[in-house]
Amino acid sequence: MTDSEQTSTTGVHSYTVPEEMVGQRVDKVLAQLCEEYSRSTIQTWIKQGRVSIDEEPPRQKDKVFGGEVIEVDVPEVRKGEWEAQDLPIEIVHEDDAMLVINKNAGWVVHPGAGNPDGTLLNALLFHYPESRALPRAGIVHRLDKDTSGLMVVAKTEAARLGLTSQLVDHSLHREYLALTHGRVISGNTVDEPIARDKHDRRKMAINMMGKEAITHYRVDARYRNQTLLRVQLETGRTHQIRVHMTHIGFPLVGDPVYGRRLAIPGDCHPQLEAELRRFKRQALHATRIEYIHPTSGEHQSWERPMPDDMQALVDGCEQDNH
Repeated sequence: MTDSEQTSTTGVHSYTVPEEMVGQRVDKVLAQLCEEYSRSTIQTWIKQGRVSIDEEPPRQKDKVFGGEVIEVDVPEVRKGEWEAQDLPIEIVHEDDAMLVINKNAGWVVHPGAGNPDGTLLNALLFHYPESRALPRAGIVHRLDKDTSGLMVVAKTEAARLGLTSQLVDHSLHREYLALTHGRVISGNTVDEPIARDKHDRRKMAINMMGKEAITHYRVDARYRNQTLLRVQLETGRTHQIRVHMTHIGFPLVGDPVYGRRLAIPGDCHPQLEAELRRFKRQALHATRIEYIHPTSGEHQSWERPMPDDMQALVDGCEQDNH
């Protein structure tokens, strides 16, 4: 996005919450950061899902802890603000109201610093031009760039509001496959609040003053030095699985931010060694998604297996077991 393509009053604007605003409500904070808009306007945008805090939709009464990144999608975006690009989308399900897509690892969901185009949003604008009228082209939630798997995207405003509501009240269920370092003995729940790391803005961290974050996990397969987990989110904080698994001592294989340095055991099977050296992203795949259809009321769920690179890593772990 260039300066010529965006006015000062439309488009996606990003703010970092100053420390002096700690403890204030989201709507009050935004009214101070966006002085040209009234507090009631900002409250409306929050209800419409046009505001996110660390990539999650807030309630207007939520309080800030300082350092969060708030994004505001101001309506009436100019037609040329985001470029429509002919990029392939793997569609799992489509109807008049919504899409379910399977995102490849390495694909950024929304344009931002360092990724002005080539994103899922750019692809949606090409394949569904009418999505330009929706905040973030109908994208309801995100996956990290290097996390693969299932996402829902709204095609209408009614569907977007319905899906956003399910995201906020945690009735939109998401299950992940995660390969971790170490042998996890049994399933459990991690209930530890998360906030942005005050020392490294790229990271999130356990913080007793952070937002509630609950992760349930169970063992799917156990290998000599790794464990394949099925993980279900009760909340949806940025980097939640990655932060929680690292916190309990089982970081995700390949995680460049929260993981451990690559260490190859001396007796490691050659196939696993090759895959560990080749794998340069967090071993995390959104394998299942479940929701109530926002217009029909029908219960729907979809699943997709791990992509080839992660499956090859798991195959290497299985070889290492023998």
